[in-house]
Amino acid sequence: MNAPAWNRRDQQRRERLSRAASLSGLNGRLVATAAAVPLLEAVLQPGDRVCLEGNNQKQADFLAQALTQVDPQRVHDLHMVQSVLALPEHLDVFDSGIAKRLDFSFSGPQGARLAKLVGSGGIEIGAIHTYLELFARYFVDLTPKVALVAAHAADRQGNLYTGPNTEDTPAIVEATAFSGGIVIAQVNEIVDVLPRIDIPADWVDFVVQAPRPNLIEPLFTRDPAQISEIQVLMAMMAIKGIYAEYGVQRLNHGIGFDTAAIELLLPTYGESLGLKGQICKHWALNPHPALIPAIEAGWVESVHSFGSELGMEDYIRARSDVFFTGADGSLRSNRAFCQAAGHYACDLFIGSTLQIDLQGNSSTATLGRIAGFGGAPNMGADARGRRHASPAWLKAGEQARAGRQGAAGTPRGQKLVVQMVETFREHMQPAFVERLDAWTLQEQARMDLPPIMIYGEDVTHILTEEGIANLLLCRSDEEREQAIRGVAGYTAVGLARDARMVENLRDRGVIKRPIDLGIDSRDATRNLLAARSMRDLVRASGGLYSPPKRFRNW
Repeated sequence: MNAPAWNRRDQQRRERLSRAASLSGLNGRLVATAAAVPLLEAVLQPGDRVCLEGNNQKQADFLAQALTQVDPQRVHDLHMVQSVLALPEHLDVFDSGIAKRLDFSFSGPQGARLAKLVGSGGIEIGAIHTYLELFARYFVDLTPKVALVAAHAADRQGNLYTGPNTEDTPAIVEATAFSGGIVIAQVNEIVDVLPRIDIPADWVDFVVQAPRPNLIEPLFTRDPAQISEIQVLMAMMAIKGIYAEYGVQRLNHGIGFDTAAIELLLPTYGESLGLKGQICKHWALNPHPALIPAIEAGWVESVHSFGSELGMEDYIRARSDVFFTGADGSLRSNRAFCQAAGHYACDLFIGSTLQIDLQGNSSTATLGRIAGFGGAPNMGADARGRRHASPAWLKAGEQARAGRQGAAGTPRGQKLVVQMVETFREHMQPAFVERLDAWTLQEQARMDLPPIMIYGEDVTHILTEEGIANLLLCRSDEEREQAIRGVAGYTAVGLARDARMVENLRDRGVIKRPIDLGIDSRDATRNLLAARSMRDLVRASGGLYSPPKRFRNW
C-alpha cells in the first residue's frame, strides 16, 4: 500500500509558479503591467476558487479587468469568493463563462444585474454571507486557490503597504498564502522604502503596478445638505429615546443620512440634554466626516474602522488619539477585526433596510435587486457568545427577559439592534410589508433559506418618523405585530393596526411617539445640525478634511 502524499498543495503551487516563471515581464516578484493577463492564464486553472478583492470601498479593479481578458478556453468555471460585487467586471466574468459559481456578501451597485443573471441561470450562488462569515469560510471550506488583491504600494522585495484602506486584504492574503495558494497584488506604485509594511513579501507571489490608482469609493460620506427635517426628528428620537435611555457608549452606525443626522446632532441636541460623556464614546465605524463635529466637541474617545474615507487622511493623522494609526500616521483599518468588534464589543447597532415584515425580519434583497447584506447580520445580531457586561447590555437583557417570561430565566444581556427607517422609501415604496420579497427570491434562486438580512428575533427597536417600537417589551407575538404596525404610518401595514391595542401598547411605553419623549416635532429643523454642508465639515475640521470632488460645490 502506497503512503499518501501530504504535500500536494505545495506541489501544485510550484507547478503554477513554474508556468509563470517562463513568462516575459517578470523580475522576481515584480510583474510588468502588460504581463497581467498572461500571468493569470499561467497560474489559474479551470474550476479554481478565486478571491478577487472587491471591498466596500477599495477595489482590485485592474486585476478585475485583467481577469475578464483571459482566454475562456484556458480559464473557465471559476468559483469566485469575494465580499462585494461593485464593478461591472465582477459579473462580466460570468457572462463569458470564465466564472460559474459565486459566494459573496454585498452587491449594491450590481444588485439588479445579479438578479437577472440568477434568474436566467447564468450564475450559481453558493450563499449570501455576512462579511465575517465569508472571511471565516476562507479559512475552512472556501479557501482561495488564487487571491487577487490591491495595495497602495510595494517595495522592490514585494512587501505591501495597504495604507488607510486595508479593509479585507489581511484576511484574504493569510488564508491563501498559508494554504498553498497564489497571491497576486496590484499596487499604485513601487518604491524603495515603504511607510510601513502591512503584508510581508513572503506572503506575496507577484506584484504588478496598475496603470492608474485603484478605485476607492467614499461609501460612507454623506453631504449634510441632503439631510431632511424628518431625519432630524428621527435622530432626536434615537438620541433621547434609545441612546440616553440605555446609556449607550459603544456602538456601530450603518450607512445613511439617518445615522449621519444622529452624528451631527450629538454636539447640539445631545449637548442640550447633558449627555456628553454618557453616550457615544467608543465606535466601530469608518471615519465618517459627519462625526468630525462630535470629535472636535470632545464626544468621541475612540474609533476603529472597517475601511477609510477619501479626504479624511490628514484629519485622521492629526487626531491619532481617536483613530487607530501606524507610526507613519496613517489609519490602519481592518474589516475582519472591526466586524468582530461590532459584533462582540458594541452594545448597539443602528441601521436601515428596504423591507420589514410583521415579525421584524428585514432584508435588502428585493424583487429585481439582490443587494446582499454586507456586515449588517453581524452588527445587527445578538452575540450569543458574549460574556462581559455593560449597563446598556444588561438593561436590554432585563427587558427582554421580562417581556418573554416575566422575571424568571437565566440572567443575560442583549445587544440593542435598531432598524431606523422612514415608512415610505424612494418612489413611495413602503418599508413595511406583510411578506418579504426574500421568500420569492428564495424560490427563484433555489436558495436553501430566504435572504433575510436581520432576523426579527434580534431586532430590539424599530424607529420611524411615527415613533419608537420597543420590541423587547412585547409579551406576545400579537403585541409584537401590533407594535410594528403602530409605527408603520400610512403604509398598508400601518393602516391595518388594531387602534385600541396600539394605544394600550403606547400606554405601557412599548410605543413612544415624539411627544411621549418630550420632543416637539416643530423643533426638528436643520438648524440643529452641527454642520449643514460639506463646507461646514471642512471648517469644523480646521481645514484638515478634503472632500472628494463630487462633494465640493464651492
